[in-house]
Amino acid sequence: MLRTTCRVSGAFAVAIMLALGVMAQAGAAEVRDFEEIAAGPIVITPDPSGRAVTLEVETTIDVACSVVYGTDETFGLIAVDSDMGGGAHADHQPLMGGLEPGTTYRYRVQGTAPDGTIYVSEVMTFSTPAAAAGPPNLALGASVTGVSSEWSDAFAADNAIDGDPSTEWSSQGDGDDAWIEIDLGGERRIAEVVFRTRAMGDGSATTQTYRVTADGDDLGTFPADETVSLEAEARTLRFDVETSTGGNTGAVEILVLGEA
Repeated sequence: MLRTTCRVSGAFAVAIMLALGVMAQAGAAEVRDFEEIAAGPIVITPDPSGRAVTLEVETTIDVACSVVYGTDETFGLIAVDSDMGGGAHADHQPLMGGLEPGTTYRYRVQGTAPDGTIYVSEVMTFSTPAAAAGPPNLALGASVTGVSSEWSDAFAADNAIDGDPSTEWSSQGDGDDAWIEIDLGGERRIAEVVFRTRAMGDGSATTQTYRVTADGDDLGTFPADETVSLEAEARTLRFDVETSTGGNTGAVEILVLGEA
């Protein structure tokens, strides 16, 4: 598995690209093989939706990691380490989003060391899984009506229901007190829900269990990241974190499967 998580703010990504471009023009950067600093294999973990892939990799030295990817060798997309602090480190997990299900992509891993050396891998490939058939995700047409807090605009509550696994909602240190409420736009027949927790590389911000309330009725407490079967008809759903590892808890994606 490849451990490289490139989730970073847009500003940080732009800074990396500009820095690489300036060094290339100046001829000051030494370019070396990424294998020289790879502490293990690259692991690619596709999201079941087929719309995102996590690349994981560890390096023997601290580097700022980025991954360029696309359907051909012109790439066109970039992902960077997504820890909130940014900067160079050794455990990388960039998340490559904006993908299409059932598609083959090319990618290249790059790391910039503090001394200016750039480490570049060979061009490799991965394929996303085909989109799974099943009931529609009603959360995609929903709106957020309340949230405990948001870390920033980049980690807004709307990210939890946008259908994009490369974005996420993060609270501002709410831990077990984090919650989010959504309006499905009308009464809906709900069959299943999934609360896909966000998590930090240090183990914090991981939701373990959460509570679901439908139009004010308590439906129970359930484990995060698992598909939970429900029989309910409701317009509003509230998700409360019950137990977690603390910190900036939130959700990568909330799925509400059922019928209009």
